[in-house]
Amino acid sequence: MSRLSRLLTAATLALPLSFATVAAKAADIVDTAVAAGQFKTLVQAVQAAGLADTLKGSGPFTVFAPTDEAFAKLPAGTVDNLLKPENREKLRSVLTYHVVSGKVTSADIAGKTASPKTVQGTTVDIDASKGGVMVDNAKVVKPDIMASNGVIHVIDTVMMPN
Repeated sequence: MSRLSRLLTAATLALPLSFATVAAKAADIVDTAVAAGQFKTLVQAVQAAGLADTLKGSGPFTVFAPTDEAFAKLPAGTVDNLLKPENREKLRSVLTYHVVSGKVTSADIAGKTASPKTVQGTTVDIDASKGGVMVDNAKVVKPDIMASNGVIHVIDTVMMPN
């Protein structure tokens, strides 16, 4: 076997291994929410508010993500009203109230209470001191869904800023 043949054979054998060792890029918060399938209304609202690029950014962010069921609990017409172009700023306010800068996992707050500032500018009350986690009046039903640029905590109620 010539030297060239040995090099080509070695390179060919090494090629699959080199591809196998490359880790797949983790999905960002928006793509993670889309893939979950239970955040269609949230994703639609994020897009209508012009926040998708922000939540695809480097972050990190902590997102308290209401499910489609949570949005369905709002009074009739609320979501449709918020999605109107003339209500874009109000929609942005509601959505950014669900986002905290930084990556906060359930382990970070276990047994504690906190009132972090939201991206919207006011604070949310987090209570993880009584078994389970409440964020304002919303219950965290699934914590710690990791994304490349932060973490999502699934909540059962849409929170409204004061």
